[in-house]
Amino acid sequence: MPTGGGDGGVTSNPLRVPQDRRLPRIAGPCGLVLFGVTGDLSRKKVMPAIYDLANRGLLPPGFALTGFARRDWADQDFAQVVHDAVKQHSRTEFREEVWKQLSEGFRFVPGDFDDDVAFDRLRRTIEELDQVRGTGGNHAFYLAIPPRFFGDVVGQLKEHGLAGATADTWRRVVVEKPFGHDLASAQELNGLLDSAFPDGSVFRIDHYLGKETVQNILAFRFANTMFEPIWNSNYVDHVQITMAEDVGIGGRAGYYDGIGAARDVIQNHLMQLMALVAMEEPTSFDAAALRIEKQKVLASVVLPRDLSRHTARGQYAAGWAGGEKVLGFRQEDGIDPKSTTETFAAVKLGIDSRRWAGVPFYLRTGKRLGRRVTEVAVVFKRAPHLPFGASSTEELTQNALVIRIQPDEGITTRFGSKVPGTAMEIRDVNMDFAYGGSFTESSPEAYERLILDMLLGDPPLFPRHEEVELSWRILDPVLDHWADRDDSGRGPDDYASGGWGPASADEMLARDGRTWRRP
Repeated sequence: MPTGGGDGGVTSNPLRVPQDRRLPRIAGPCGLVLFGVTGDLSRKKVMPAIYDLANRGLLPPGFALTGFARRDWADQDFAQVVHDAVKQHSRTEFREEVWKQLSEGFRFVPGDFDDDVAFDRLRRTIEELDQVRGTGGNHAFYLAIPPRFFGDVVGQLKEHGLAGATADTWRRVVVEKPFGHDLASAQELNGLLDSAFPDGSVFRIDHYLGKETVQNILAFRFANTMFEPIWNSNYVDHVQITMAEDVGIGGRAGYYDGIGAARDVIQNHLMQLMALVAMEEPTSFDAAALRIEKQKVLASVVLPRDLSRHTARGQYAAGWAGGEKVLGFRQEDGIDPKSTTETFAAVKLGIDSRRWAGVPFYLRTGKRLGRRVTEVAVVFKRAPHLPFGASSTEELTQNALVIRIQPDEGITTRFGSKVPGTAMEIRDVNMDFAYGGSFTESSPEAYERLILDMLLGDPPLFPRHEEVELSWRILDPVLDHWADRDDSGRGPDDYASGGWGPASADEMLARDGRTWRRP
C-alpha cells in the first residue's frame, strides 16, 4: 500500500502481518530539494546518504534531487558536486549503473533565498520532474542552511505554492538543529513551519536519533526482562550522559560563537538520550506512542535550586591535544577574543516521577576533551551489605551499565568478581558487547535512516515541536543564569585541551559525593 497522503502522514495497512516488517521499506515516487548544497552537511552527509539509499535499492527509480544555491551552475555542474561528495563520503561501493540512473534526476536552480524569480524557476522545475521522472507531486525540502534563513525559504515556498499538499500528494520540510536559540525563538520557528506545511509534514532532524545504538536503547530496555526491574531509583544511584569531542570548533566559528555547547548538544542530543533512557514503556514503537512517553519525561524534569553549584561551563585553552599544539577557543579564527561562548557544558537534572525520584542525571558535553566518545552510563547503588574486609574490595566500585553510542558501538557491564586464588578478593571486571563483533551487517549511516523515514512519512525518530519547546524550558533558566554571571564578569572557566573539562565540573559532582566516569 502506498505511503504518504495529503496530510504528510502514512497510510497504514491494517492487514499487514508481522513478517512484512522484515521486508525493506522502499520510498514511493518522490523528489528532494536541497537548500545549502555547498555546505559540509550536504556534501558529507546528505548527498552520500541519498546515493547509499539508491545503491541499496530503497529509492524509487525516478527519484529526483534538485539543488538550490547562489551559484552560476548548470545541472551537470551540480551533478559533479554530488559525484565528488559521493566518491569521498559514501558508505557503500560506487556503482556506475546506480549513479547513471540517479544522476538523470539531478537538477539545479540558481538563486538567492529572497529571489522570487528563482523560486518561480524552482516551481517549474518540480513540475517538469513530475512529468519526466514521475515524482507524482511528492517533494521534500531539506533546509541544510543556517537557521537565520529558515524564515526566508519557508516564506518563499509558501508564497510560490510549493508547500501545500493535495489529497493525492505530499510536501514535507526538513530542518536541522538548532531549533531556535531559546524557547521564544523555537516557538516562533514552529509557528512559521506550521503555517506553511500541513500537520505531520515538518521533520526536525536530530541525527543522533538515527544511530543504531540510540535506537537499541529501546530494544535493550524493553526486550530484556532482566534489566527493567532494576531500572529505577531503588537500584540506580545516578546516570551520566556524555558527548565528548577531541576536536575544536574547526572552521565553524561563524556558527558556533554565540551558540555554545549547551545549545548545540545538550538541548537536543543529550536531552533526547535522557528521555529514551528514562521513559516508561510505550504501548508501541509508533511515533505517537514514543512521543507521549518522551514528553512525559521532559515535562517532569526539575532543575537544581542552586545553578551555580550544579552547572559548569568552560572554554578550552591553548595546549596540546593528540600530540599537536592547538589554539585556545578565543584564539581561533573568527572568534571574539572576549567571547563568553562555552565549549564545555555540564548540568545536573532531576526527574520528578515515581521511577526516578531522587536520581540525578548528569549531562555533559565539550570540545577538545580527552577522546571522542558518546555514552550513557547507568551507575547503580552499592550493595547494602558487603561481607568483605576493606582490603578485599580495594578496587571495587559501583556496578555500571554503559551504552556506547560512538565510537565502538556496544554495551559494557561493570561488576565485581572474585580474583582467582584462595583469598576472597573482589575486583571490578567488564562484560562487553560490541556491535561489530556480534553482527555481520553493516549499520546504515544515521542520515540514511532519517532521510528514508522522512520520504516514507515515518516520524518516530524525529522530535516534535512539543519536545523541542520542553527542552528549551529546561535549558533557558541555565542559559539566563550564565548570562547573569557574564554580566558580573564571571565567564566560563578555562580548561586544558586534551583534558576532561574545567575543575568546576568535577566539583559539581564532588558536592554530591560522586565523580565523573572516565570513558
